[in-house]
Amino acid sequence: MQFLKIRIALYIVLIMAVSCQNQNQNMEVIEAPKAKGIPVKLERHDDIRVDDYYWLNQRDNEEVIAYLEEENNFYNSLTGHTKSFQKELFEEMKGRIKEDDSSLPYKLNGYWYITRYEIGKEYPIYSRKKENLEASEEIMFNCNELAEGHDYFELRGVTVSPDNKLAAFGTDTISRRQYHIRIKNLETGEIYPDKIDNTTGSAAWANDNKTFFYTKKDPVTLRSDKIYKHVLGNPSEKDELIFHEQDSTFNTFVYKSKSKKYIIIGSYSTLTSEFQILNANNPNGDFKLFSERKKGLEYSIYHFEKNFYILTNRDKATNFKLMKVDEKDTSSENWEEFISHRPTILLEDIEIFKDYYVLTERDNGLSKLKITKWDDSESYYIPFDSETYIAYPYANPDFDTDNFRYVFNSMTSPYAIIDFNMDTKVKEIKKEQEVLGGKFNKENYRSERVWAAARDGAKVPISLIYHKDTELDGSSPLLQYGYGSYGSTSDPYFSSVRLSLLDRGFVFAIAHVRGGEYLGRPWYEAGKLLNKKNTFTDFIDCSKFLIEKKYTSKEHLYAYGGSAGGLLMGAIVNMNPELYNGVIAAVPFVDVITTMLDDSIPLTTGEFDEWGDPNNKEHYDYMKSYSPYDNVVAQNYPNMLVTTGLHDSQVQYWEPAKWVAKLRAHKTDENKLFLYTNMDAGHGGASGRFEALKETAKEYSFLIDLEGKTVK
Repeated sequence: MQFLKIRIALYIVLIMAVSCQNQNQNMEVIEAPKAKGIPVKLERHDDIRVDDYYWLNQRDNEEVIAYLEEENNFYNSLTGHTKSFQKELFEEMKGRIKEDDSSLPYKLNGYWYITRYEIGKEYPIYSRKKENLEASEEIMFNCNELAEGHDYFELRGVTVSPDNKLAAFGTDTISRRQYHIRIKNLETGEIYPDKIDNTTGSAAWANDNKTFFYTKKDPVTLRSDKIYKHVLGNPSEKDELIFHEQDSTFNTFVYKSKSKKYIIIGSYSTLTSEFQILNANNPNGDFKLFSERKKGLEYSIYHFEKNFYILTNRDKATNFKLMKVDEKDTSSENWEEFISHRPTILLEDIEIFKDYYVLTERDNGLSKLKITKWDDSESYYIPFDSETYIAYPYANPDFDTDNFRYVFNSMTSPYAIIDFNMDTKVKEIKKEQEVLGGKFNKENYRSERVWAAARDGAKVPISLIYHKDTELDGSSPLLQYGYGSYGSTSDPYFSSVRLSLLDRGFVFAIAHVRGGEYLGRPWYEAGKLLNKKNTFTDFIDCSKFLIEKKYTSKEHLYAYGGSAGGLLMGAIVNMNPELYNGVIAAVPFVDVITTMLDDSIPLTTGEFDEWGDPNNKEHYDYMKSYSPYDNVVAQNYPNMLVTTGLHDSQVQYWEPAKWVAKLRAHKTDENKLFLYTNMDAGHGGASGRFEALKETAKEYSFLIDLEGKTVK
C-alpha cells in the first residue's frame, strides 16, 4: 500500500513536471511580431534615409491592421498574468472617484449651469436651472444617451444663444476631432435638421439669436482654416465663407468676447497671431482687422467698456506685457503700455471684472494671482504657501461681481474651487474634490521641489511627491514624467489616480524641462527649434540627479511621456537607455523628419516654428540628429510600453508602430517591448471617465509588475 502511494506521488510529480515543461514550451513559442521590411528610400538635401516600415502608414491596408492586431495579441498574451491586477487597479482608482459628482454651478445670463454624473455612467449630463439653484432642473444634454451605439463619444463647444432658447453643440464619434455641429431647442427638446460637418465643434452666436459663426477644418490636413456664417434654417451647403486662412502655417478660430459685444476671429501660428472683430449686433457686417500680423508678434485681446486690452510680446517683451487701445482704432501703432514687461515674471492671462482685473503670473515657476482695482487704489496677491501647487482662474463669466473664482490644488491636496471676495479679501471654499475609499489622508504624503544641475549650468526644477513611509535610500521605484514642448507647463497637480503608485512605494517626479514655460518664456525658447536637445538632456540630467540623491536607482527608475512627451521618451532611450528600467511612451511623436516633410497630415506646416522646417537643411540635419526613429541603433533598451490610437489625428498611429518595429529589429536585449493600439480611439485615448481609467490601469500594471509590487 505504501509502495502504491509512492508510485502515485511520483506519477503526480511527473505529470506536473511535464505540464510545466509544456507551459514553458508554450511560452517559448509566443514570439514577438515581426513587421516585414519593405525598404523605401527617402531623399532630401542629398541625404538618403531608408525606411523599412514606411508601408505601415496605409491605414486601410489589411496587412497593416493585421500587424497592429498581432501586436495587441502579443501584449495581451505576455501580460495575461496581470489582467486580474489591472482589474484590481481599475476598481481601486474608480473607487476613489465620487461617481455621482457634479460641477460647481456658475451663473450666466440668468441661468445656473451644472455638469453632473450619475452612478455607474461614463459620460456627463449637462443641465441648468433658471435664476436660482432651487429651480427645477432642465437637462440640456445627457451624453450617456447620445453615446449609445458608439465606441467613442465626445461632446464639446456647447454654446447657448443670447435669448437662452437654443444651444449649438459639437459631437465626435470617431476620435479624429472632426465635430458635427447641431442645434437644439432647449425649450422643446427638438434637435434642428441643421447639421454642419468637419468643424472644431465650437460656435459663436450673434446677438440676433439666429446667426452663428463656426470654424471648418481642411478634410485632409485637419487644419482649422475657414470661418463660416450659418443662419438657422438655411442648408449648411449655402453657408457664407467669411474668412479663409490661406497661410498653411496658421490656424483660425472664432469666439465671442466676454463683454458679448464682439465676434472675434483669431489666426495663429506658433509665433504669430492676428485678430478681426465684428459688432455682435451686426452679423451681416464686415469684420475689421484688429492689427496686421507681423512675424514674431504674438497677442491676445480682451474687451472692456470702450477699450481692448492686449496681452503681447511686442517690443521684445519676452515674458509678455499688457497694452491698451481704444476700440475705435485698434491698430498696433495706437497701443499704449498698461503693464510693463518684467524680465523675471511671465504674464499668462488677465480676467476682467467691473471694478477689478486679475492677472495670472508665473514667478520662478510658481503661479500667482494678482488683483488690482481699475482706479489703481489697491493691488495685492492672493497668498499661497507651497512650492508644489497650482492656482488658476475658474469660470468667471460675470462682469458685475466682486467674487473671483479660482482653483487651487497641490501635489498632496485635492483641488478646491474657491470664491475670493476681491473687496473684503474673504475666501470661501465652494467645492473640494472628494477622494473616496476611506484610505486617503493628505498627511501621509510629502511633496517638495528640488533643482537639478543641467550639463550647461542651468538649474532644472523637479516637483516630487511620495508616501511618508517610502524609503529615500535608492531602493524605491520612481516614475519621472516630462513633456517639454509648445511652452506647455506641466504643473504640480493633485491626482487621485496617482495614489495607486504612491501607496505601493513609488516616488512621482515632474521634470520641468526646457521647452515648457515653467520658468517663463525664455525657458520655452531654450527648448525648441535648434535648442530642442536641451529638453532631452535636461530630462536625463534630472534622472541622474534623482539617482545621485537616492530618490531611486537605475534599477528602479521609470519614465513616462505622451505625444511630444513621447518624443522625449524616444530620445532618452536612444541617448541613455541604461538609466531606466522601464519607459512608457503614449501616442509618441517619434518619426520627426518624415512627418514634418508631409504637409498632407495634421500638425505639420503649423509646427515649423516649434520643430523647424526640414526643407531647410540646417533644420533637417538637426532634427535628424535627435529623431527617435532615425536614431534607433543596436543596443540594449529598457522595458517599454508604447501606446497609440488607430484614429489619432495628432500623432498618426504609424509613427509608434514603425518605431516599435524598428526597435524589435535592432535591440540587443531580452527586455519587454509592447505596442498596444486602441483600435477605436484617437489622440486622447478612450472616451468615458471609466474607460480612460482602464488604459491607466494598463500603464500602471506594466510598471508595478516590473517592480513586483502588486500588493499595497
